Amino acid sequence: MLAWLREITIVVIGALVASTLLRLFVAQMFVIPSSSMENTLLIGDRVAVQKIVPFQRGDVVVFRDSLGWLGAAPPEEEIGQKVLIFIGLAPDESANHLIKRVVGIPGDHVTCCDAQGRVTVNGVALNEAEYLYVEPITGRRADPSSRSFDVIVPAGTVFVMGDHRNASQDSRCHIGEEVPGRPEGYQAFVPITDIVGTAVAVVYPFGRFHGLVRPATYQNLPAPAAAPKDPVIKGDRVTC
Repeated sequence: MLAWLREITIVVIGALVASTLLRLFVAQMFVIPSSSMENTLLIGDRVAVQKIVPFQRGDVVVFRDSLGWLGAAPPEEEIGQKVLIFIGLAPDESANHLIKRVVGIPGDHVTCCDAQGRVTVNGVALNEAEYLYVEPITGRRADPSSRSFDVIVPAGTVFVMGDHRNASQDSRCHIGEEVPGRPEGYQAFVPITDIVGTAVAVVYPFGRFHGLVRPATYQNLPAPAAAPKDPVIKGDRVTC
């Protein structure tokens, strides 16, 4: 009996260690908390986020909210829930994380809108039809942005936007925020060090299981210029 218990203990501890290592270095589950990424991701979707392959423009990424976009600090999870999340047996409810699409990387010149109302990156317009939110009753696709902007992404950061542009408090909404002691536009750009990983699949509900691929419109964009140290804000100082 003692030998059997010892074997079971070793197996359980080994499984927990393996699960924890996978969560920390390979992949993690997150729960989508808002409508900002509809229809790509819906509230309550469980999303697998990989941490091995670096993100690129067009990828959907999860990142920590070090900039305070969420406002007040979220309520603390119970210790049991924290433990389950840490060892990978429960999905992270994303209370202090956000999920958006990377539109600009360091050095990119990102603007909106051109004569056709499109977002441009380094002078090339994005065709966002395959992922922008579509209203289910009318079938109307959301505009790329209801607010104009013109920015150059500083070093070590990215410019992100939600797919449901009318319901997303993304980088556009923080261009005009002022933070004492910080350069203009600082709040609009997500530090790369805050990025947890790239969302690669919706794994639950099972009826919505599908992979998340990088849209084709991001494949052949011009390379960015040398990234400035501080944000460059050329257009409107946008707030939402």
